[in-house]
Amino acid sequence: MNATPNTRIEVIDLGHQAYQPVWDLQEEQLKKIVVLKRQNRLLDVPLATPNYFYWVEHPPVITLGKSGLPKHLLLNETQLAEKGIEFFTTNRGGDITFHGPGQLVGYPILDLENFFTDIHKYLRLLEEAVILTLKEYGLKAQRSEGETGVWLDVGTPFARKICAMGVKASRWVTMHGFALNVNTDLAYFDYIIPCGIQGKAVTSLKAELKREVSLDEVKAKILIHFSSLFNAELYFN
Repeated sequence: MNATPNTRIEVIDLGHQAYQPVWDLQEEQLKKIVVLKRQNRLLDVPLATPNYFYWVEHPPVITLGKSGLPKHLLLNETQLAEKGIEFFTTNRGGDITFHGPGQLVGYPILDLENFFTDIHKYLRLLEEAVILTLKEYGLKAQRSEGETGVWLDVGTPFARKICAMGVKASRWVTMHGFALNVNTDLAYFDYIIPCGIQGKAVTSLKAELKREVSLDEVKAKILIHFSSLFNAELYFN
């Protein structure tokens, strides 16, 4: 017997947090859910598995994904330290990216067996939540074939990335997620080859709209689209 799907998602805003403790938190939650799923195999009435959505804003940090190349980091250890930037090699998909102040990072920890078992669909829905949010700001955001994330002016010499994505899944439980540049200082991206893609720029909502944008406002818009796309009920802690 399978557990009744739980489509409720607990939304938790972590505020400003360093990368390592938030990564540790994600790993801990994923492991707990995986353990519960294993235990459920032995139960006549399986227990529902939880789902979480963490918001966070990191201090300056560069992370390299499983498919990333070290040469895409353009600073050495000394230069990273001088600029106050942490560096981590992570277990998420994707290449290299930057997280920092003014950037909205979302980490959904979902048991996809509560929704659907399709990682490709999961990534496309994450992108769609961001695309629909940016549309509310008058921006025509799109996917770029073969390049996970959300872009502007796809297929032109002015193509630029506004949202990066990289996830991990174990027994259909997800971690890591997406990073949307809202008021991000884009100069930090000069220290990497973003997502390992040569010759394409990075942008932010602030750069596109020529004004600061409320992160709380963007969070609210994304969650509306996210809950609709996943047919989920959100509750807040």
